[in-house]
Amino acid sequence: MQKFNKHIVQKGETLKSIAAFYSLDVDALKLFHNNLCQVKDMILIELTGQKELFIPRTAVADKNKLVKLGRGKSLTFQPGHSFFKYGVIINLETGDHKNELKYETSVRWLKSENNLHFFEIDRTSNLFLNEEEVNEIADTLAYKTSKVLYPLQVSVDQYAKFNAVENLSVFNERWPDVKNEVYKEFEGEVVDEYCRKIEEILDEPDALSLYLKNDYFIRTLFFGVYQSFGQNYQIGGTESFPVVNNPIEPRYKIKLEIDPLKDEYDLVNIEGEGKLHDERDVHDFINESPFSLIIEDDPVINNQGDFRIKYYLDGKLQLPESMYLECSIMLKEKKKISVVVAALPEQ
Repeated sequence: MQKFNKHIVQKGETLKSIAAFYSLDVDALKLFHNNLCQVKDMILIELTGQKELFIPRTAVADKNKLVKLGRGKSLTFQPGHSFFKYGVIINLETGDHKNELKYETSVRWLKSENNLHFFEIDRTSNLFLNEEEVNEIADTLAYKTSKVLYPLQVSVDQYAKFNAVENLSVFNERWPDVKNEVYKEFEGEVVDEYCRKIEEILDEPDALSLYLKNDYFIRTLFFGVYQSFGQNYQIGGTESFPVVNNPIEPRYKIKLEIDPLKDEYDLVNIEGEGKLHDERDVHDFINESPFSLIIEDDPVINNQGDFRIKYYLDGKLQLPESMYLECSIMLKEKKKISVVVAALPEQ
């Protein structure tokens, strides 16, 4: 992400006049420029023919272009009364094998309570697999029975990080109607067995909660980017993502960075990248082990995986307009999940 802007020196401008234009201290401007420029372009006392100056990223004449940040360069999550419709594309890759899922969904803010925000999420379109509407019986059954989950209510914390599914108790109430709809369209042992497995999951709230926690769209939308980015507009830490089936998700050491200047489309840009940082090796992940099976005083860290995220927030409301998340891990073959989410225009 760009760390500076450039000012093209105009005829008659002085170091003092340029500093005043951007509300900068003269010595601070000189120091900033000298730290970035070539030796021949350094400023000693006054300008001596420099054609351009390096200036801080936040030095702009129009202050409306600056991202509104609070104390500690914090980005505040204020979703009250918001309603968005999103298009979602999820790519699932294992080696050379790839599947693409597409659907549309809505996200409605419901309330705030005990430092949590509550949202209702609903699927608003059919599901498309590799550009075709699902029609194989297994895919169709999965789609039809998933309707028992929606509308789905979730809670997220003040950083917009997913917390929990809040309406687990209603799924059993919805199931009879969903099951009746399934049997109007299908019949036979395959359907009986599929419905039986669904009922087993519905009877195990912990298993169902874990399943929903692994929803790639929810985890991307509510990743938790509303942080205090500090003086350098960066923050580091360890995050996890359900790229593999495991009760303890793979952990990635990542760095998030926010651009203090809105882009040409009046959007706030946040970027992040990182590497896998987990004591478990390939065999641990393949065997779905929640911890390393080899205990060592100085464990070897597995870094065979990458992480990328990019967020674009509305410049005024600072709520998500679009986002991209990509997460990979090396198993027998490389496994990668990528999620694209984009707000749909109002109709």
